[in-house]
Amino acid sequence: MKKLICFFTLCLACSFGIKTYAQTPAEGAYYTSFDGTKIYYEVKGEGFPVVMLHGFTGTAQGWKNGLLYGDLLKEGYKVIILDMRGNGHSDKPHTDAGYNNDAEAKDLMGLVTSLGIKKYNVVGYSRGSIITSRVMVLDKRVHKAVMGGMGADYTNPNWKRRIHAWKALEGDTTLHDVDDMMVWINKNPFDKVALALQQKHQPSTSPAELSKVKIPVLLIDGTEDKTNGDVADLKKLIPTAIMAAVPGDHNSAGKTIQFSNAITNFLK
Repeated sequence: MKKLICFFTLCLACSFGIKTYAQTPAEGAYYTSFDGTKIYYEVKGEGFPVVMLHGFTGTAQGWKNGLLYGDLLKEGYKVIILDMRGNGHSDKPHTDAGYNNDAEAKDLMGLVTSLGIKKYNVVGYSRGSIITSRVMVLDKRVHKAVMGGMGADYTNPNWKRRIHAWKALEGDTTLHDVDDMMVWINKNPFDKVALALQQKHQPSTSPAELSKVKIPVLLIDGTEDKTNGDVADLKKLIPTAIMAAVPGDHNSAGKTIQFSNAITNFLK
């Protein structure tokens, strides 16, 4: 049960609830995506671009609670963080079309294009790694990719945990393996319709697609994190991948100095 809590609570403390793009924070801006959805983002720094993708129910601000965001800025990178659609300050569509067919990956790729970026790195954690996986097979501009807190389970389009999360968010009370997720969500002003659609249309990346990846990929995971399948199994699917283990579980590993050091060294 603790593993389920970890999976669904990454970056939860930093969530900005359900504000809309009408309330633009001074430090950020909005990108209008392919279907009119407004995506909130922030850009800091002037160097090689790094895009960072948060986990389920999280927001861009969660990255500021760990060391990596600040360390990347110190290393001279241009750091781009965004609230993925359905979260934080970004719009929250209530339609299937708002989340299927790689909508979230298209948001990122369109934002990068709008910023005039020719090459970039992408760093994801938890569900952000699932979207990172899509981007690194769809966009030839990705130079390096980091997938944190993610094993091979997401490559299965019928992943039981994803399906149970989707059904529970739609009101099914019989799926007790996600009870802890629902306790957390019900305590917060999240948009449950948007969250359900994110789980319903959460993309998988097939082993065939991963076998064709040619860019360097870092798979990084906490030593106590067994949440999303075996990272070693995922490494077998990506010919260019390397692995790094850092202290912590799914919630804590991403905030450690070892996590930040491993990623900054990989991106150099």
